Amino acid sequence: MPQPTPAPQNFDEYCARKAAPEGSSAYYALRQAPAARRPLLTALFALRRELEETVKDTSDPTVGRTKLAWWQKETAALTAGQPSHPVSQALAAHCDDIEGEAPMLHRLVAGFEMDLDQARYLDFANLARYIERVGGAFACAVARVTAHEPQRTGEWAPALGNALMLAQFVQELGNDARHGRIYLPIDELQRYGVTAAELINRKYSPAFSELMRFQTNRAREALRAALAGIPATERATQRTLRAQSAMSLALLDEIERDNFQVLHQRIALTPIRKLWIAWRAARKR
Repeated sequence: MPQPTPAPQNFDEYCARKAAPEGSSAYYALRQAPAARRPLLTALFALRRELEETVKDTSDPTVGRTKLAWWQKETAALTAGQPSHPVSQALAAHCDDIEGEAPMLHRLVAGFEMDLDQARYLDFANLARYIERVGGAFACAVARVTAHEPQRTGEWAPALGNALMLAQFVQELGNDARHGRIYLPIDELQRYGVTAAELINRKYSPAFSELMRFQTNRAREALRAALAGIPATERATQRTLRAQSAMSLALLDEIERDNFQVLHQRIALTPIRKLWIAWRAARKR
């Protein structure tokens, strides 16, 4: 099933609008990357956004699977040198080894397909499989673009991608729940005495606050550990991921200060604060 074809335009402009509209966290994270590599990174972020929209904005799983199947075919076409979508065209134009990246692209599409198969996870071990296929694979692709030793990014980059997803789950909890997806393990909800219905109906309680304190602390600790795990030789090359992580840490602090009021709203940092945090994080040694 073909994707809707955007009006003719520069594929780099399309990717920038899709992945990083001005003022967004992605915008400030990508601004920290070397100018020569920014178009490829933006294309990768745009691909992830396309896949997110495919599964999260589609109410019929059958339609979602059909669209993801189209993306798998488009990935094959990209590898064969025949991309048709602006994001694929950007990847073809800027990636030096598209055949080498093809396995990651296929894994990313397959990871998002999990969203169509289940909307709840029994425990963290089950949730982790989804996180690793989506977050870890994507962070590896991003890290390789600027790394001194691209072949070794699999040793440390997945942890960053996984941690960023944990932080995203905290921020997007209310919105995800309203769309029928809850990325908090069932056994953890039970442990804290919070039901899925309470999340969907935006019901706050002391039990909910304790649940979210646990989720926030886990995401925060994972981010800090992942940042510490970046090799010293790669810290300067990973400005985009480091900026993303710093903004996520600041956002988790903001959410905690607001007593985890994430069910009825999407708490976000101001653009000027994102700019400062991203700039400072990218230059920190």
